[in-house]
Order: sequence, then structure tokens, then C-alpha cells
Amino acid sequence: QWDRAQVFCSRCGASLSDRKDVRAKECQRCGAMVFPRISPAIIVLIKRGDEILLARSQRFEKGLYSVLAGFVEPGETLEAAVVREVKEEVGVSVSNITYFGSQPWPYPDSLMIGFIADYESGEISIDGTEIVDAGWYRAGSLPPIPDKVSIARRLIDWFVERYADGS
Repeated sequence: QWDRAQVFCSRCGASLSDRKDVRAKECQRCGAMVFPRISPAIIVLIKRGDEILLARSQRFEKGLYSVLAGFVEPGETLEAAVVREVKEEVGVSVSNITYFGSQPWPYPDSLMIGFIADYESGEISIDGTEIVDAGWYRAGSLPPIPDKVSIARRLIDWFVERYADGS
């Protein structure tokens, strides 16, 4: 998609051509280099004792729940994005944010950066627009969750492996 969209230079309007030595395009007239854009997004599993917070977005398949996610804003650290997104989407505060892993995601050229965080305070409060339902779930009573190909599922599986016996 990036290759199809990047045809002309944003500085001078001339044609861009592919570079062979790096994933970029170069303007034939002014020499400007254009690189693919990556949109960083956080995804976070919030745990409270032997429970995790799962939410349902209006964009999800009916009945599907997942961990929370959102895009990182310019000038924002990943940890600050976790705190902000969680507060915006479900109204709770988190602490002890630790890196879990990452996954490239094709929509829209995202890099999903996964975290695990501890619930700190607050009651679940959703806006009803982006998130339509949210709640605390134990490992043995999870609602339908994402497929195994996603980092969301890897986060949830991490939790289930540790808390499946109720400990």
C-alpha cells in the first residue's frame, strides 16, 4: 500500500523512484528521501489479582472481548500512552507498566507494543462510543477472545497460563 501511495515528492512534485539499498523512495529532482511511516500503538493487559480487564469495542465481532489498545500520540512515551489510553477507554488508573513484546500489524502500518500493567484504582467507566462493554474476568471464565495470531491473544494466554488454577 505504501508503494502505491508514494508516487510523487511532497517537496517538489517530481516522481519518486525506489531505492535498492534501503526501503525508501528518492525524488529524482530534489533528492528528498521518503521512508515508510509506522504508527506505534500500545496494547495492554491490566491485571487485578487473579482477574484481567477485558473490553468490547463496537468494531469487534459480536461478543468478542480483548485487552485495551490505542495509538501513541506525538511526543508521548509508550508508558504515558498506556496510562492515557486506559484512563480514556475504561476510566481506571494503572501502575507497574512492563514491556511484554511487539507485533507488526497491517492496519494502518502499525507496530503494536504490548505491556502488562497492574490495576491501581478507579471504577470501570466506559464512554459507550469506542468501548461498549468492559469487565474483570478470571482465567477460567473468559468471554470469546482474539485469535492466536494476535499479540492480544498472547497477552491473554500469558495470564491464563499463570492463573488458570485460580492462584
